[in-house]
Amino acid sequence: MEKNKVICIVQARYSSTRFPGKILKKINSKLTVLEFLIERLKKSELISKIVVACSENKKDQKIIKLCQKKKISYFIGSETNVLDRYYKANQYFNGDIIIRITSDCPLMDPKLIDKFINLFFKKKVDYLTNIISRTYPDGLDVEVFNKNALHIAWKNSKHAYDIEHVTPYLIRSKKIKKFNVSLDKDFSDNIWTLDFKKDLLLIKKIIKYFHPRINFTWEEVIFLMEKRPKLFKANNDFKRSINIYNNPGQILWHEAKNFIPGGNNFLSKRPEMFLPSKWPTYFKNSKGCTVTDLQNKKYFDFNMGVGTNFLGYSNKKVDLAVKKAIDSGNMTSLNCTEEVTLAKKLVELHKWSGGVKFAKTGAEANAIALRIARCYNKKFKIAFCGYHGWQDWYLSSNLNNRNNLDEHLLKDLKTNGVPENLKNTVFPFKYKNFDALKKIVKNHKIGVIVMEFSRNQKPDLIFLKKIRKLATEKKIVLIFDECTSGFRHCLGGFHKIFNINPDIATFGKCLGNGYSITAILGRKTIMNSAQDSFISSTFFSERIGFVAALKTISILEKDKPWTKINLIAKYYKKKLIKIAKKQKIKIKISGLPAIINFSVENDTDNVIKTYITQEMLKKGFIFNGAIYLCIDHNKKILNKFFYHLNTIFHSININKNTNNLKKLLDGPVSHNTFKRLN
Repeated sequence: MEKNKVICIVQARYSSTRFPGKILKKINSKLTVLEFLIERLKKSELISKIVVACSENKKDQKIIKLCQKKKISYFIGSETNVLDRYYKANQYFNGDIIIRITSDCPLMDPKLIDKFINLFFKKKVDYLTNIISRTYPDGLDVEVFNKNALHIAWKNSKHAYDIEHVTPYLIRSKKIKKFNVSLDKDFSDNIWTLDFKKDLLLIKKIIKYFHPRINFTWEEVIFLMEKRPKLFKANNDFKRSINIYNNPGQILWHEAKNFIPGGNNFLSKRPEMFLPSKWPTYFKNSKGCTVTDLQNKKYFDFNMGVGTNFLGYSNKKVDLAVKKAIDSGNMTSLNCTEEVTLAKKLVELHKWSGGVKFAKTGAEANAIALRIARCYNKKFKIAFCGYHGWQDWYLSSNLNNRNNLDEHLLKDLKTNGVPENLKNTVFPFKYKNFDALKKIVKNHKIGVIVMEFSRNQKPDLIFLKKIRKLATEKKIVLIFDECTSGFRHCLGGFHKIFNINPDIATFGKCLGNGYSITAILGRKTIMNSAQDSFISSTFFSERIGFVAALKTISILEKDKPWTKINLIAKYYKKKLIKIAKKQKIKIKISGLPAIINFSVENDTDNVIKTYITQEMLKKGFIFNGAIYLCIDHNKKILNKFFYHLNTIFHSININKNTNNLKKLLDGPVSHNTFKRLN
């Protein structure tokens, strides 16, 4: 081995999202984080050249000036294509062997690096690391590779994640001979890297303890941790070491967040809502009640596209009708006849109604229903119960009280971007609390009551009849949001079973069995008011949705699948209660017959829910506490599900303390509401 051929390239940037300028923060009275790291790296006996690889971003000029002042070699390259930066830096400094270190790891151990370099030659590999299967503390990530491997990665990497993180291609490639260094004991829960201010506080304390010596080893830090554990509690409240290299769904999700704010357009499909670092995220194909991910692993899906596919994924009859429609043309300058046919069918199924408008999403449908209602009675204040979408009118409820929407599905919803002048126009009330609604109607000029006929509990007939009577007496337009409940329990709205009719009803999800179509159905005199307001959108007239809805209704009318679904639902609830009782787990069951949700009591921090989701995914189930039953769920699938759930409940019972259970998680705890994503 020629010593002068081993180059350590330190990846550095100033504009960190979570902690800007962190590597230039003082770590002791004399040195910055970056300087301290460089001084430690100089203690290596096998590294001949240390190079700081920074970017063309103007903010990195602060790093460059420091390097110039301290006579540290540096290279300036692409800000976003870090792999290209590494490749060109190595070309410039002519290294045969490259050590990849990130500048936010000031406790990097030079003796550990030397050990890895020796192992690299001993194992005769192209790539050696400790990050494929992590056992070392986070902050001791070492990667050693030869220039040929770097060239291969540089030439073949296409994904944004690969070029941003330099080595994922090497980890995945079967052409690269690699070796992972692991410890007998797992220390990967320990966070020694610098992501947040509290990390800096911990690192400063560690350095101060060993002062003035800077060449302390990582084993000495472990000994200090065992000797003074309280010192290390400052930053160990959550896991951040996320290995996504062998999960193409996670890699693509990381890339998506670079281009799509929040990663996607539907909160309920974000991996952070399930397993932030392990969720497959994307699918290749689907059939019945199964989906196949990018690694060709098949899962039983209990979420069913968040309830959109009551007749199962890729239903042959619905898909065939859609394909035929596509062959005949989907969009032209003229209207399709299916729009009229579907409108007539919906009115026929709901004798109280007389007019229909169509849209593509549930949020749109509710917004249109409100516009029509306001147009009709010229009163603009709203009382609501339940979840009705993302739009301004709904979120504006939190302008009055930031917690108004907490009990209507999602907590802590922000009102950023919602006009302040909508304050005091929308008022929430809880299901079954008629007195609260009466008070709202008395104190405000309410023109519309919009509510889910039922969501998390059985319909309360006395409560609903009182609301119907109140709305009639006060000339308030009553809207039943049945985007979720409609067509699951009968041929049409759930309200039909109980003979309580609204003035307007909205339908979605099941209506098109996975194809985008929603309907706003109402009394003729009210719906005619739509002509006095501009409600129009190009793709409201798309043919596919109407065709899918007509075929779906035809199948529902003939097969009456809710009969089977109700039996399966009873079986599901019975088994769930039995297993929970057996394992002494207290659960709360809610939801409609076709949509059953359960949660474990006292799971305030979402740990148990995340653990159940994690373990169920390992067993081949897409599940996070709720099941949207479809015609393809059967007892055989449910028995397999409950076999595994019984084992999971047993584990929860043994690890009753959530801190113990948290240790069993393979990544961070899932979100339970909307959060901004980095």
